[in-house]
Amino acid sequence: MDRGRLRVYLGAAPGVGKTVAMLQEGCRRAERGTDVVVGYVETHGRPRTAEVLEPLEVVPRRQLAYRDTHREEMDLDAILLRSPSVVLVDELAHTNVPGSRNQKRWQDVQALRDAGIEVITTVNIQHLESLNDVTEAITGVRQRETVPDDVVRSADQIELVDMSPQALRRRMAHGNVYRADKVDAALSQYFREGNLTALRELALLWLADRVEEGLDRYRDQHQIDSTWATRERIIVPVSGGPESSTLMRRAARIASRVSAGEWHTLYIARQDGLTGVSPDTLAELRKKAEQLGGTFHTVISDDPAEGILDFARAENATQVVIGASRRGRTSTLLRPGVGERVVAGSGDIDVHIVTHDYARGANASARTPDTLSRRRRVLGYLCGVLAPAVVSALLWWTHHWHGLTTESMVLMAVVVATALIGGLVPAVIAALASGVLLNFLFVSPTYVLTIDEPENVLALVLFVVVGVAVATVVDLAARRTKQAVKARAEADALTVLSHSLLHATDDPSGLLSSACELFHARGAAILRRADESVVASHGVPPGSIAQADMVAEIDADTVLALSGTKLPASERGLLNAYAAYARVMAERRAATEAEVERLRLTEVDRTRTALLAAVSHDLRSPLSALKIATDSLCAPDMTWSDEDEEEFLEAIREATDRLIALVTNLLDMSRIHTGSVKAAITEVALAPAVRSSLVPLAGSSRIRVAIAEDCVVLADPGLLDRVLANICENALKYTPEDAAITIDAAPISPDRVALRIADTGPGVRDREHDELFVPFQRLGDVPGGDGVGLGLAVAHGLLEAIGGTITTEDTPGGGLTFVLELREAR
Repeated sequence: MDRGRLRVYLGAAPGVGKTVAMLQEGCRRAERGTDVVVGYVETHGRPRTAEVLEPLEVVPRRQLAYRDTHREEMDLDAILLRSPSVVLVDELAHTNVPGSRNQKRWQDVQALRDAGIEVITTVNIQHLESLNDVTEAITGVRQRETVPDDVVRSADQIELVDMSPQALRRRMAHGNVYRADKVDAALSQYFREGNLTALRELALLWLADRVEEGLDRYRDQHQIDSTWATRERIIVPVSGGPESSTLMRRAARIASRVSAGEWHTLYIARQDGLTGVSPDTLAELRKKAEQLGGTFHTVISDDPAEGILDFARAENATQVVIGASRRGRTSTLLRPGVGERVVAGSGDIDVHIVTHDYARGANASARTPDTLSRRRRVLGYLCGVLAPAVVSALLWWTHHWHGLTTESMVLMAVVVATALIGGLVPAVIAALASGVLLNFLFVSPTYVLTIDEPENVLALVLFVVVGVAVATVVDLAARRTKQAVKARAEADALTVLSHSLLHATDDPSGLLSSACELFHARGAAILRRADESVVASHGVPPGSIAQADMVAEIDADTVLALSGTKLPASERGLLNAYAAYARVMAERRAATEAEVERLRLTEVDRTRTALLAAVSHDLRSPLSALKIATDSLCAPDMTWSDEDEEEFLEAIREATDRLIALVTNLLDMSRIHTGSVKAAITEVALAPAVRSSLVPLAGSSRIRVAIAEDCVVLADPGLLDRVLANICENALKYTPEDAAITIDAAPISPDRVALRIADTGPGVRDREHDELFVPFQRLGDVPGGDGVGLGLAVAHGLLEAIGGTITTEDTPGGGLTFVLELREAR
């Protein structure tokens, strides 16, 4: 069975018309004879939505009992049994009521598609998982109901239902989205024009990226290599040379002149890894590209021109910005450079050749050092001069035994041998000398430098060509061999360094020991520049910077110094790598120490401030009440009635209770922080334990307990009583006097029980859920005398001590629910 198709109507905010657009599409399908049903649509009391919904068949919703209420959800099983061709499902990111077949509605949609049913659905941009943090930063509201991006990306069709912020606000003001009593609050908070504009731009950009992905898939499927200039994309290849910054700046300027232009920096690395720039240079190129607003990419290719064009076509680029060649004009004529070959193969891609200070050999560096040893060079020159003469003399003395062909091949062998030994220049000398001697001694007429046959001219030319070709190969092979040896040595050294540092701490002694082993040094040290004091050392370190054999700078204040070794210039990079690692270790150690100290000072300051607040207010208030009540009762010149005395005694009892509760919480918090809470775990009947904890609480008659009598958990009875009392006291404090509080329990796994304490108070904002259990934290406008914010923090700590956890969630209809997970006794 083929999987059902998915069509998504995407909106930037509620009220833009997604549901109506979905229903209108369903009506069009139904008029064409397609079997269409409505799986779930919420009209929200909007007449226009209800009007469009009227002609469509609606599958009855499933009724679910949840916390003494009845909720309606989409009946997935009924839809599968009905098996329509198309089903309309609103609000893709919706979270189903517990007891449903799936937790999320998008999972229901996946089940419908797996059954071969086409689904048309709606979703707002703020419900996409990847954009949740972005939309929270824009609107200040975190969406708890989200849908994975992959689900929406998998849609066969995504259609944006767009509306300008001004038009949407007018719809809100006319009452077409929310009820009249909610319009003003919505317009002044979530539906501000700036919020709507940002969400609209976010939706457009997200959809544009999906369209781009679809275009790339289409081009791949149809093997389209030509450029489709849907937007300006500029590729700027860089070599890592000093002209790279100039090219990137030029590409950034070109991209800034067009709307939605983008540019990419490209570095081509060889497959053999023998040539290229250092990792530090690549890091600088990447940083520079990001600073200018571009991206940095690395492609491996032995042919730079081919690699550039392949990348440009893969990115659907419209322009390539390439630097003018640094090679001389003669070299360019003999062998076209990268720029010329890119131009030749670019096709419909525009190529900009940008001049720079280093073009055509300007500011060129010194010539490349010889790749062959001095001994081989000298031997090559000797062979180039003497070998042709010696061999020619031997051939001349024995000329009656062989002919011109043999003589030519023998002298050719001399040229090849000279090229293998000495490289290019000796090979050219040997080729010219062999050609002259062959012409003079063996080509008719002999003993004169004239040639009668054109074929002999070709033979002489081949002498020179073969010699140069073989010498070029030898020179290249020697260069590659030298580069390979150097690269292997550096790679091995860096591997050793990385392996040692992977398991190292911030102690630099391990780093110094590794450096001594790698560079065969007697000792190493990190020295301060100012007084040359030793920060760390290993082996027999140098006594000062002047006594060191090798020195590498770590930072402005310290250096890495080695004794007993002399490194060649090619290995200086490795020593600098060790110095860089030493700098990282020092920075990491300093950052760790600074962070530890900052956290300590912050905690000390916060605790001091909170304790001062507790002493200055929450201790003083009940003490003042006690003082006033006792002074009044003890006043010798006052006579109080029985009712007055009872009122004073009640005030004394309340103030004493507040003092006891405050001191108890402070002591418990101290025990929790010092880890001295010891739990005596035993089996506890949950229902009686809850009722017992409610007895001393004022207003406990408002709390309804619905817990099975046979529910038994593992806990410390005394600690559990404190936890329940603190949480219930908090719930009573914030729940209106005419509202009830519900406590129920249900198993959530074979060995865990969830105890829920649900109030119907004002609740808390989404971002404040995690702050509820922070010590000395009171959220909202809490009246004076309501504590210092330790009750929930103590409950959290004590519950962890008995092996439980506590979380919070919003109560349906308003309020806050505390969810306590406890171990169930078996």
